[in-house]
Amino acid sequence: MTPPENVGGAADSKSVTARQNNSAKPSKKRNRYKKNADKKRSAQNRSKSFNKNHKFAKRVDEVSAGGLVVDKTGTKGLLIGRLDPKDASHERLLWSLPKGHIESGETPQQAAVREVQEETGIKPEIVRELGVIDFWFMASGKRIHKTVHHFLFIETGGKLAPQVTEVDDVRWFPLNEIVSILAYPDERKLIAKSGDLKP
Repeated sequence: MTPPENVGGAADSKSVTARQNNSAKPSKKRNRYKKNADKKRSAQNRSKSFNKNHKFAKRVDEVSAGGLVVDKTGTKGLLIGRLDPKDASHERLLWSLPKGHIESGETPQQAAVREVQEETGIKPEIVRELGVIDFWFMASGKRIHKTVHHFLFIETGGKLAPQVTEVDDVRWFPLNEIVSILAYPDERKLIAKSGDLKP
């Protein structure tokens, strides 16, 4: 018996060719797996490169002390002015509370009295604590965590004079204007919530 003409003929050859073509192409699932593996490898390489080339800023903890000095009349407060480094005219002063680093062996109270006198020329006496502020900033490629102890002082003597190389100006301002004159929000907030500033 002779097989029909189409058996093993053109139709069969087409289906064999189709099967061969299908076996030559990778499945969609395999393609997806390969893409995911490539993405993962690429992410790992980027991560290694970042870790090798990126230097994390070193953390430094600093502790300072200072505060607000009220004059003998009980009507004015003492602030220090430093030139704003961002001001192109080099004329704008940023007003803040006098303060400085606590040295080895000093208490916050001792450091506050010393720093205020050094920066302003005025000899102060502590009346009470105002509170503690802590904040972060970057300097010389380091992350600085600064803690500042603040006190309320009364003027007991001395002569008004800005500390050379440290302070650009020092002035007495009316107590009721101190909050609006202070350049830094944390100091404004501290003084605003300190209540009666008259010693």
